[in-house]
Order: sequence, then C-alpha cells, then structure tokens
Amino acid sequence: MLAKDFILDSKSIHKLASKGLCIDNLKPQLNDDLDFSLELWHSQGLEIVKQHGYFYFATRFMSIADAEFCIVDIETNGSKIDKHQIIELAAVKVRDGVIVDEFESLVYCREINKHITEITGISVEDTKNAPNLKKVLYDFKTFLGNAIFVAHDVKFDYRFISLSMQKIGLAPLLNRSLCSLALAERTIVSYRYALSYLNESLHLHPDATHHRAMSDVLTTYELFKISLENLKNIDKNVKTAEDLIKFSKEAKRFKRPKFDPLLEGQEEEKENE
Repeated sequence: MLAKDFILDSKSIHKLASKGLCIDNLKPQLNDDLDFSLELWHSQGLEIVKQHGYFYFATRFMSIADAEFCIVDIETNGSKIDKHQIIELAAVKVRDGVIVDEFESLVYCREINKHITEITGISVEDTKNAPNLKKVLYDFKTFLGNAIFVAHDVKFDYRFISLSMQKIGLAPLLNRSLCSLALAERTIVSYRYALSYLNESLHLHPDATHHRAMSDVLTTYELFKISLENLKNIDKNVKTAEDLIKFSKEAKRFKRPKFDPLLEGQEEEKENE
C-alpha cells in the first residue's frame, strides 16, 4: 500500500519491515529533516521507530496480541474515485481478538443509482441527514489512528479511502495494511474466498446483511479470529504484527477443493427430501 504514496523506495520499505534501515540510506530520500518526516508519517498513520541505530516499522516489534487492528468496510455509489464516493463507512478496532471500539456512518450523497441501491439497500433518501464526506473522513482518520488497516480485499477499501481523503485535502493513508482474504487463503481451506461464501460455509455471522458496511466488518472480524487461531498450528514463527503482514503476502496458499462442498450439501438435502 505504501509504494505509490510513500517517499521511500521499495527496497527501503522492505528494510523497514525486516532488518532495519540505516540513517545513511534514509536521509538522502527525504525532502525535509528526519524528525519532521517521522512526525508527518505518524500523522498519516505510520509509526517508525529507531532501534540500535536502525529504523523500523513499529509493527516489527509489536506482538499480534498487543497490535491494534482496524477492520474496515465501505460501500460506494460506484468504483471510480473521480466520479463516485463513499456512501457508508464502518470499522471496528480489535486488540487481542476483542473489539474495543466501533465506527459507523452513512455519508450524505446526492446520487445513488438504482443498481447500487438494490445491492446495498442504501438510497439517497437514507443519506439525506447523514454527515458529508469531509466530516466522516476526518472522524474516521481520528478513529483509525496508527492501527493496522484490515479489509477483505484490502486494496480497494484502502485505496478508495486514501484517494477520498486526498480529494478533501487530507494527506493519503500510510497505515500498515493486511488483507483478510489473503490471510484466509493461507489459513483456511475453502472452495472460494468471497466474504459471502466464507460466511455461509463457516457460519461467521448468522445475521449478516451482505453489502452493508458494519455487517461485512463484523463478518470479517469473525473470519480474522479464525485465521489467527488456525495460524497457531500453521506457523509458530509468526509472532509480531509485521510477521503476520508478511505471512499474508508470502506464505503458500492452501489448495482449494475441486468441488464446492456447499453445493454437494445442497444436493444431498434434495435427495433426502
């Protein structure tokens, strides 16, 4: 997530997440003095610390239990940032597997086409008394802080929120991020990894309303807990938040079953009727 909006090159980003970046490699890439850059990045959700003369992401030394994960979901009135906007945003903060805080808001919107309303159940009328995008994003940025940004297929939510922030005059997000879909692929055997499918097969959130932000957040939260529990028996070397991020990107994906067990179950039910 950092590559496009972060001043440091990809090699330096890798070192911040692993063996550390020395000041001689850090300073030449900065337009401002070091202390100012560190403060600026912190305000954008990225905390960098110095240990034994080297610089690291703070998540490099943060246990998974101590780390703060912010599970996020958005609904939008389209997929193009130049034409569309967020119409609902929800998030929960999780620490040591427990939800410690929640954020949820509709967003005032003048135009939501019929197709989007059919999918989400959100109409223009529903948003008429909601706060505007600027208010919601300012409040969400405060809520998010320096937490690790988690979402199912995180690239879309992270990018859309970050670009939306830039549209209203805020700096882009720099928070460390984690994809719950990618993590599930490496911790759960499943025929498919769409959130709706996982919800049905794993019975994550019985009262789920798919394509509503908080409902999808709570479903992702239940999925995230299962992934972390399974991980204990998969790779005992994953101990820090940064280890977890790396595992979600680089570990071997589980082999998917050849046949959909949900369909097989439905066929068995029909035969028994």
